[in-house]
Formats: sequence, structure tokens, C-alpha cells
Amino acid sequence: MRNKNRRQKSKILAFLPMLSQKKGISGVVEAVIMIALAIALISIVWVVVNNLVQGRLGEAESCFGVFDKVTINSRYTCYNSSGDELRFSITLGDIDNVEDILVSISGEGATTSFKIKEDASTTGLVNYPSRTPATEIPNKNQGRTYIYSPVPDMPDSLEIAPIINGKMCEGPNPVQQFDDCSSLVE
Repeated sequence: MRNKNRRQKSKILAFLPMLSQKKGISGVVEAVIMIALAIALISIVWVVVNNLVQGRLGEAESCFGVFDKVTINSRYTCYNSSGDELRFSITLGDIDNVEDILVSISGEGATTSFKIKEDASTTGLVNYPSRTPATEIPNKNQGRTYIYSPVPDMPDSLEIAPIINGKMCEGPNPVQQFDDCSSLVE
């Protein structure tokens, strides 16, 4: 048994000098490996961040430059107290791809919101002056006037927001003062 232990011990001792004679990787190879790892890590981070940013830009891009091109024409916006109607006019500038227009009428602690859709009727909304129920969104560089009823009291505000590529964009400042329609010349 003692001989067996000696043989194992001598094998281990014979192996140790071999380990100590092995050389490590050179400094140049080590530097190349570190640079390659750094480039790989930077590439992975770049791909992830780029995809996130491109996704967000795509969403925002549909509303870019729309703010001043969708307006409420205050000249043709008024309240008719005898008919409980709100007449309002929307003008689109040099803008394409408006799918819908979200309209919000606020007053007396309540808000009514609805969408103006192409060739779809909305309860209480008609075209002016024809009073036809099938509404249309204004075309590029055009305006259109609508009548909404019932609006039993003078509204506090009227807001609109265009919907482009399925995204609701910011609309113009709300109208907060309304003339009486009977004082306007038709």
C-alpha cells in the first residue's frame, strides 16, 4: 500500500513541473479578445436601443407637423340656444391620412365626445347646411361645418383631435367662447 501511495505521489510531482512550464496567452491575443468582446457587447446594446427608438419615432412621426394644420374655424362656430345646437367648423391644412376626428364638447359638469368618421353617421351630428346625417371629414386644404345637438346649455369648451394612422394627435387650442348663431349672418 505504501508503494502505491509513493507511485501516485511521484506521478503528481512529475506532473507539476509540466504545469509550471505551460505558458499563458500572450498580451496581444488577450487584447484582441477583449476588443472583440467589447465590440460584440456594444453591437448588442446598439441593436436593442435602435429598435426601441425606431418604434417610438414611428409612433410620433404620424403626428409630426400636424398641430397647426387642424383648426377650429371660430368664424363659423357658434351656439344656437333656440335649437340646442352647436355649430362648429373644422379646417384641415396641407395634411393627409386623417382617419377620424375626435370632438369633445364640455359644459355644465359633463363632457360629450364622439368621432367624425368618413361616411359614417354619428347620433346628433349632421352636415351644415344640408343637415344630412352622413358626415364627411374635410379633405386636404378644406373645411367643413357641422351641427351637433342636443346641447342644452352653452358649452364651456370645444376641442378636436385628429386621428392619423390609428394615433390620436394633439389638436388646436380649444374654443372657449361661443357666439350666438342668430347674430351671425348666414
